[in-house]
Amino acid sequence: MKRRAIFPGSFDPLTLGHYDIIQRGITLFDEIIIAIGVNTDKSYMFSLEERKHFITEAFKDEPKIKVLTYEGLTVDFCKKMNAGFILRGLRNPGDFEFEKAIAHTNRKLSEIDTVFLLTSSGKSYISSSIVRDVIKNKGDYTGLVPNSVRVKLK
Repeated sequence: MKRRAIFPGSFDPLTLGHYDIIQRGITLFDEIIIAIGVNTDKSYMFSLEERKHFITEAFKDEPKIKVLTYEGLTVDFCKKMNAGFILRGLRNPGDFEFEKAIAHTNRKLSEIDTVFLLTSSGKSYISSSIVRDVIKNKGDYTGLVPNSVRVKLK
């Protein structure tokens, strides 16, 4: 059986922190499905199509990566995709406490385990919300995201 993991998130946008976790996760799993969650109650800076393009382009040469979208519970999507693991990145102790509660809940709802990877120290400060703020304020965000994430500032 393939070791398949789901790496869920909104990826608004994909950051070097996400990229780091995915690159390192490739060595642990036979396949990683980067799962872009769709939440109609949330407003995004980038459209679903843009976010999917950023990720697909960043990993275009990596056959172990698939990029899909989903709605609903992550564990339900994992079951649908026959994935036994959820991959998550941790930047700091606050992330751990938040993610631990979600992992325990997911385990209670299913047999799916969550695997945590610590974000590399040089990238642990990067978050999508920080990147969005830099972009909104017309700052140089290019050192915070993969090359595939390029937008025209208005």
